[in-house]
Amino acid sequence: MASFSDQLDRIVELGDQPPKRIVSLVPSQTELLADLGLKDRVVGVTKFCVHPKSWRKEKTIIGGTKSLRMETIRQLQPDLIIANQEENDRDQVLALAEEFPVWVSKVVDLDSALSMILAIGKMTETMPEAEQLVVDTKRGFRQLSQATLRSCLYLIWRNPYMAAGGDTFINHMLRCSGFLNVLASENRYPELTDDQILSLNPEVILLSSEPFPFKEKHTQELSILCPNADVRLVDGEMFSWYGSRLLLAASYFRNLRSDL
Repeated sequence: MASFSDQLDRIVELGDQPPKRIVSLVPSQTELLADLGLKDRVVGVTKFCVHPKSWRKEKTIIGGTKSLRMETIRQLQPDLIIANQEENDRDQVLALAEEFPVWVSKVVDLDSALSMILAIGKMTETMPEAEQLVVDTKRGFRQLSQATLRSCLYLIWRNPYMAAGGDTFINHMLRCSGFLNVLASENRYPELTDDQILSLNPEVILLSSEPFPFKEKHTQELSILCPNADVRLVDGEMFSWYGSRLLLAASYFRNLRSDL
């Protein structure tokens, strides 16, 4: 048996051979598995696993990230399930862990994201690919200019407005891309009223494409509320996906800053 520690310091026991029936409960980690060359070894993904697009037809859909179809997963007989502390329901993950090897990530910043990539590479015996992903990602983020930080509000939801707080991966990506989160002292995803947004007086308001699909009409609403702010739509995957999507994030951040 091979033993591995996950990012919650749990010991996960795998067989003597690398896992051949993998179920991914997290979209960004599903994309990572594809980029590690594990197409033939992934058997189940969530309905939100949109990258690679073809997998939604080729793999078994096991429900949503927080509403898993437990019996469907059991029927797949996975020899490795990959989950995340924040994105998955704790009770469902614990129930699965009683029957199958479940490796749980906890990603809060770039370093823990890169550690997750290497850990999955080690478990699946794709270390050369994982190490190259890490090298390329580090290179991209080193090349980001150290421009003066601009105060920023990053909204993820509407009615009510919800924003990224300081203890989120999004907050770390904001800092990497040259923004100072006006809610850095807040936890998780606080709700905000119009008056609270106005009082925060951010220089930049970023409207994420996910989980709420902000559109151009919403930038107009926020521009009226905060006429002094630069309001932009942004690709939420670049700020919140912590797998191989990071390869594209640094370039995206650089272009975003140059446009502001």
